Amino acid sequence: MSEFNEGVLGLFGGTFDPLHVGHLRLAIEAREALGLAEVCLIPAGSPALRDVPHCSAVHRLAMVERALATLPGFSIDASEVLAAAPGPSYTVETLERQRRLHGAQRPLVLLLGADAFARFEAWHRWRDLFALVHVAVATRPGHELKVGAGSLCVPGTPLRGQATALDAEVAARKGTVADLAGAPAGRIVPFAITALEISATAIRRRLAAGLSARYLVPDAVLDYIDSHQIYRTPHGH
Repeated sequence: MSEFNEGVLGLFGGTFDPLHVGHLRLAIEAREALGLAEVCLIPAGSPALRDVPHCSAVHRLAMVERALATLPGFSIDASEVLAAAPGPSYTVETLERQRRLHGAQRPLVLLLGADAFARFEAWHRWRDLFALVHVAVATRPGHELKVGAGSLCVPGTPLRGQATALDAEVAARKGTVADLAGAPAGRIVPFAITALEISATAIRRRLAAGLSARYLVPDAVLDYIDSHQIYRTPHGH
């Protein structure tokens, strides 16, 4: 898609520990495929369903800021990182804040990888998310959105081959890119991305072993990691 829909905002949250080129390709290709006016990256404060980040929230935010500094059409919401409240940060609360910020009528699109969507039913108040945003699921070969036999074909996930509550939502809500601008929330839309098998875990292991992560993370992020000696020990800083 070559045109961007004015007002349709993509929201892409993550631990970004560290931000890598797989994250950026998903964000870039989502903007292009879905015609998003802008994509806002939201570094997680203390994610509820993941291990404690290896790197401080301040460092993770700084790496995202450096990666996006020269990339037009992208912004950052630092609210989770800067929040003083203790305890886990839940996506539904983040999206409630985004909805208050942008008003009731602006189309908001939550961007998810297929593996994250496969675990969607474990999320806090997951059904409430559909009243707040559209959900766009990034698919690739072997990780496709399906209806009727498990919402996603993702090897090794419990959703494969069985009907679930999420299946019912996919069947009722699955739409197309054209649906995103027509309503503020409520649709589930798949979009294909380039398959890149890059993980933050593997990058951290390489860095801890003294190996190069060049071309796995943006140069500005790698320079920041090097200057602050992040991830250079097994436990990070």
